[in-house]
Amino acid sequence: MSEQLNEFEQMLEESLKTIRTGEIVTGKVIDVKEDEIVLNIGYKSDGIIPRNEYTNESGVDLTTVVKVGDEMEAKVVKVNDGEGQVALSYKRLAADRGNRRLEEAFNNQEVLTAKVAQVLDGGLSVVVEESRVFIPASLVSDSFERDLSKYAGQDIEFVITEFNPRRRRIIGDRKQLMVARKAEMQKALFERIQVGDRVEGVVKNVTEFGAFIDLGGADGLLHISEMSWGRVENPKKVFKTGETLTTMIKDINGEKIALSLKFPEANPWADAASKYAAGNVVVGRVARMTDFGAFVELEPGVDALLHVSQISREHVEKPSDVLSIGQEIEARIVDFNEEGRKISLSMKALQNQPAADADVADVDIDAMSAEE
Repeated sequence: MSEQLNEFEQMLEESLKTIRTGEIVTGKVIDVKEDEIVLNIGYKSDGIIPRNEYTNESGVDLTTVVKVGDEMEAKVVKVNDGEGQVALSYKRLAADRGNRRLEEAFNNQEVLTAKVAQVLDGGLSVVVEESRVFIPASLVSDSFERDLSKYAGQDIEFVITEFNPRRRRIIGDRKQLMVARKAEMQKALFERIQVGDRVEGVVKNVTEFGAFIDLGGADGLLHISEMSWGRVENPKKVFKTGETLTTMIKDINGEKIALSLKFPEANPWADAASKYAAGNVVVGRVARMTDFGAFVELEPGVDALLHVSQISREHVEKPSDVLSIGQEIEARIVDFNEEGRKISLSMKALQNQPAADADVADVDIDAMSAEE
């Protein structure tokens, strides 16, 4: 009887396949727990895939990704794990396939898309079929980015620029894709735009002298002098990074684009000849002062000079003795120079004298241009 039993065990063992470390085996899931998968691989012992050999992601509940009856492949790590079972790895098999996929992409300069698995001090780590690709911070974007945390969990595109799996050095590059696409967008933009066009863009950066507007392929400069027909003291109080703005192209010089918000239809000098004809009485706000006079804003973009001699019938040493910045005053237009865009005012002309007999002294309206 014992001989028959021995013969049966020998026949059974001969009917079972042999396996080796590193071999790829196929098996059927016969049990699955949160942290372990058990496979029947047609060997005298079952195969075990622990959670850390299934995926690089932490905390994955294996019962949510695999079910009893599923057929799957795995790589043999150890024929005997010390407890009589075969230690298997699914992620190493996937990594091998991932490496082949990455090598193919490297040779063909193929654009890959993968999710950012980790944000590291020096760059980003992405996973392609369980194979990790490192994208250095200098190759993440076409501009310097100190904080890469915004990329966590995002799908990004890149190409493989270095492939050396033996040294675990697989390098990705996102920057060159961005540079190439920006060049295409820039070419298309310059073919499309011309001086006088109105274009929509996004405020990229605001400085003391102006704002840079991203037009989609190239940046345009909106200088402080072109932000309004009126006077802008501080661009940072007017514009915010990220806001959308419609501007007019003032000039194109090579790759430089000058923008303007001085739209012709809003030009306050278009009908100034009738509004500010000599003899008209106007109300304005004192905008700034010098020793020789005060500049009065009649409306944004239209300033007039109130010479110190025309402030009062009484002697005024300097404008700041009787006027203050922001003060609203009423005065008569005594001179209008449309070509030079100069207007002269007189408060004295309204002080207890008929307009026809007003003794208006000569005013040096060129002082305004000298001041500006």
